[in-house]
Amino acid sequence: MTTTSVTTSTNTAGASVLSGVVSGLNTSALVAAEIASESAPKDALTAQATTENKLLTALQTLNSSYATLVTQATADAAPNAWNVFTSTSSDSSVSATTTTAASAGSITFSVNSVAASQVIVTAPLQDSTTTPTFTIVGSAGTQVEIDPASGSVADIVSAINQSSAGVSAIAVASGKDATTGATLYRLQLTSSHTGASGAFSAYLGTSGDVTAGTASNLLNQPGAASIQSASDASVTLWAGTAAAQTVTSTSNTFANLVPGVAVTVSKVVSSPVPLAIAPDSATITNAASTLVSAVDAILASIASSSAVTSSTDSSGNVTTSGGPFTGDSLIRNSSYALFNAIAQPSSGVSPASIGIVINNDGSITFNSATFQSALAADPAGTHALLQGLSAAVAAQATAQSDPVTGSLTSRISSLSSDITGLNSQVTAWTTELAARQTALESAYASMESQLSALKTQSDWLSQQFPTTVTSNGSH
Repeated sequence: MTTTSVTTSTNTAGASVLSGVVSGLNTSALVAAEIASESAPKDALTAQATTENKLLTALQTLNSSYATLVTQATADAAPNAWNVFTSTSSDSSVSATTTTAASAGSITFSVNSVAASQVIVTAPLQDSTTTPTFTIVGSAGTQVEIDPASGSVADIVSAINQSSAGVSAIAVASGKDATTGATLYRLQLTSSHTGASGAFSAYLGTSGDVTAGTASNLLNQPGAASIQSASDASVTLWAGTAAAQTVTSTSNTFANLVPGVAVTVSKVVSSPVPLAIAPDSATITNAASTLVSAVDAILASIASSSAVTSSTDSSGNVTTSGGPFTGDSLIRNSSYALFNAIAQPSSGVSPASIGIVINNDGSITFNSATFQSALAADPAGTHALLQGLSAAVAAQATAQSDPVTGSLTSRISSLSSDITGLNSQVTAWTTELAARQTALESAYASMESQLSALKTQSDWLSQQFPTTVTSNGSH
């Protein structure tokens, strides 16, 4: 007896399809084979999109590296960018910061005073039902009238702190009134900034009262006291000589005591304090090394992504494959241009003279010892060469990664559009193949249905006209 093979599959519409119920054919396999054959264009488009996506990712990574290099090299190419200095003081209370406007050298000075804010404490106060008026007079004679919301100490403090007088206030508990038992407070008033210009006077009374001389100076009240006077910081250069010169500052930092050098003091030092300003060779060396390493990293990345590799399988077959940049002339040209920017002489001076070494494999390394020797022998010449090389590197990196005109930027934009088009075609093919599969499954299902009907009819006819067997075995 012959057994008919029956398999069940599900078509793209989710309906169950019986395969080979009557015909004995594996219609599911036939449909799958046909769709696989017709999917060749879609598969080719998908493979192309995958390849281009890998290239896009590699280009975006490279473009980001170039953009980072632009920022670094542009800063290194700025005027005086390599004028980096360090300061050394003989006293820990004296420190200095430098800018690129500084020059190497030393100065000696004594610290006469440090900057201070004025601090006064009032006589004891208590909350009052009468609302007072206060007036603060600044060092330049400016008067600020202060009107609290009430006579409470808290409102007085709040009004002073919210005013433009340049004075802050806090209330300090000062015991109890011996008669009433009310809590007493003293107000501590402090100028908002240091220096003699922060000096002030505080009065009980209106601005008009102050002008008329009828206001009460808070310091003249019993129990009030001056805790600290407002004062400038001051240093004396060349003390003890005919050239002695005193310099003052409202803060403890003397900006540009010498060009490009800000000196900060924290205590009085009567003996002379030497302050030396010298080139910061360690920082300069590190910055130069970082620039060279950044260039070499980009070149190495391009070389790696352009390399052709070979592999051998278990059968001895050799397979050769390239990276995303293999054979890409745009990338190759950008690599050449960047290499030349760091490797070619600038103003007739070879980069090798300051430790930028071109190795036999095309890599670029930095020799710190050679660089520091060149820096010590000719600081200005070394700075100039670094500035020229940085400018050349910045120009080449910008040519690749500029957001508007960069070659890589344009390439990325164009490739992104191509990938979008490929993905649209893949989507269209997916829809068309799904429709084709549904049509084939429907056709085979119809065939099975028709064969089933024919079989049913054949079985009925057999029942109506059974075969008669004679005694001698003939029909």
